[in-house]
Amino acid sequence: MSEDVESRLAELEARVAELERRDQADPTTPSSGGEIAYRGAVHLHGDVDWSIGYSPDAILELTVGRTSEVLAALGHPVRLQIVRILLRGPAHASDLQEAVGLGSTGQVYHHLKALGSANVVEQHARGEYRIAAKKVVPLLVSMLAAADISGELGT
Repeated sequence: MSEDVESRLAELEARVAELERRDQADPTTPSSGGEIAYRGAVHLHGDVDWSIGYSPDAILELTVGRTSEVLAALGHPVRLQIVRILLRGPAHASDLQEAVGLGSTGQVYHHLKALGSANVVEQHARGEYRIAAKKVVPLLVSMLAAADISGELGT
C-alpha cells in the first residue's frame, strides 16, 4: 500500500474513531468545550497529509500508560536523535549507530526496541527501520510542542 493511501486511510480511521467517541460520550459529564487539533502536509521521505482534532475532555481521558510510554521513549536524547533521522527516511541500524555516535550495535538495538515498543518506529526490512507515514505528523507536532513548552520557540 502506498504511503499516500496509508496516510489517507489513517486520517479516515482517526475521523471515524472521533465520531464513535462522540457518540459514546456520557451526556452527564460536563464538557469544557473547545477543540485541540493539529494538521500537517509533510514532504520528507514521502508525502503525508494528516489532520486530527479532539475535545480537551477527551484528551484528558486518554490512557495514561500508552501515552507515557511514548513520551518516555521520545524523552531520551539518543532516541530523539534516532527519530529525527528516521523522519527523513528509513535507515539501517548500523547507519543509525554511526549517526548518533553509539559504541555498539547492542546500544542502538536497545534504543530501537524502546521506540518500537512505544509504536514510534517499525522494522521495515532486515536491519532497516522507519517511521510509518501516519506517525510522521504526530511526531513532528510532539517535537514542536516540546520545543514550545521548553521556551525554545520564544512563545
